[in-house]
Amino acid sequence: MDKIFHAAGSRGTANHGWLNANFSFSFANYFDPSKTNFGLLRVLNDDYVKSGMGFGTHPHKDMEIISIPLKGAIKHKDSMGHTAVIEQGEVQVMSAGTGVEHSEFNSSNEELNMLQIWIFPDKSGHEPRYDQKNYSKQLDTGELVTVVAPMGHDDENALKIHQNAFLSIQKTEAGRNIEYNLNNKTNGVYIFMIEGDSEIDDLKLSKRDAVGIWNTPKINVDVKNESTVLFIEVPMN
Repeated sequence: MDKIFHAAGSRGTANHGWLNANFSFSFANYFDPSKTNFGLLRVLNDDYVKSGMGFGTHPHKDMEIISIPLKGAIKHKDSMGHTAVIEQGEVQVMSAGTGVEHSEFNSSNEELNMLQIWIFPDKSGHEPRYDQKNYSKQLDTGELVTVVAPMGHDDENALKIHQNAFLSIQKTEAGRNIEYNLNNKTNGVYIFMIEGDSEIDDLKLSKRDAVGIWNTPKINVDVKNESTVLFIEVPMN
């Protein structure tokens, strides 16, 4: 097992007043040569957006984009004709492909906290697409829920992207052991502690800490306190 630890406090930051952003990897004006990506995971931003504020219309191309609101709601509008609100408990995917424009705003009266994740696609030039799904009830069971899987994968419950990548979330009480078995043994997994405390191979993880792990077929997470854990499994090259 190989691993790299990223403490929450080591992330890049940017405070624009209306937006307080935390960058797990190099993004915008934040650059760290040791944190450009983890395999094909390019971006993991932890954004706090004030009520009524957001990201105006801007373009994307050849990127698989996943948005997860942790608090509040995202109002989305794009050039494909989609207008939607993504609430806590939901997950949104957008394949930018040949090119798409979209905007994202905080549509609630409270501060929005959202994770934005970018994964490189399996090839360039896909037709842009959009999807979203509510996982609230499944996450409340305390079991591991796969929310994103590769296009063509037989998991009908998961949203699909154009990459051999999987996103899974587990909300669980203290004292549980999460065994994560990789879908592809050549992949790596970036484990992000959304909430709580856990331990992996004697490495202690607290809220917003992360560890990237590869060269292992499975990972055991010992949950110390009530936790929400995000697993991002991606090809390493």
